[in-house]
Amino acid sequence: MNLIDQKFAELKSSGQTALIPFLTVGDPSLELTVHILKELEAGGADIVELGVPYSDPLADGPVIQSSSQRALRRQITIRSCIEVAREARNAGVTLPFILFTYYNPVLQLGLERTFALLNENGISGLIVPDLPMEENEEVRRLAERHGVHLIPLVAPTSNARIRSIVTQAKGFVYCVSSLGVTGVRSEFHSGIDEFLHTVKSAADVPIAIGFGISSREQVAKFESVCDGVVVGSALVRRIEEAEALLENEATREQGLRQIREFIRQLKGN
Repeated sequence: MNLIDQKFAELKSSGQTALIPFLTVGDPSLELTVHILKELEAGGADIVELGVPYSDPLADGPVIQSSSQRALRRQITIRSCIEVAREARNAGVTLPFILFTYYNPVLQLGLERTFALLNENGISGLIVPDLPMEENEEVRRLAERHGVHLIPLVAPTSNARIRSIVTQAKGFVYCVSSLGVTGVRSEFHSGIDEFLHTVKSAADVPIAIGFGISSREQVAKFESVCDGVVVGSALVRRIEEAEALLENEATREQGLRQIREFIRQLKGN
């Protein structure tokens, strides 16, 4: 069974909602990414999105854009992002991993090679926000062949296409909470509850919500209606704030502890 399916089944049986952090791989470094992944698991994360740094993002707000620029300056590639999953496994991390990337890096690496590497390195899912459903047939076919879930995004503006999008979904449906790009928000789209109900009614797989969720209160708001909650920009900002601590061996544990405690707070532990 795919690890994403296994995790959602475990959580459902205990009445829990998945906490799904997003981080930018290679920010501050590949070595520190592995350390951070260990802390995310220790803090109670259930699934992790591994963000591939990209120079021209469609969906990322300023916080994630900045982290991508820092990672790109360190020559982080899609291949190194995939391989960090294996390094994390070797370090004892058991969480399901999802690769979040734009389509151009996948094309540059090659579709067949990308999926072979995902499989070899223990990555269970793939999110490609700039790949429309109408153009994803080859990617979806390769994903199914390699046992990798291609996870779709649906937005509040997707009403006419929701059913056709979710019928293809594997793993879960990623519901976008707001119009626009990622980033910390105090308010969400005014019709968010109706939107989530529509998606959940149409989907045969779990639904998760992301974009703008940054606090325990916001996580709790969606736990009753969603199977998973994604936290991205808020975590990426915490990592940026802890960078000086993380890069100094003498203070690294302090920086890692701050990240672990943030995840525990989001989880309500």
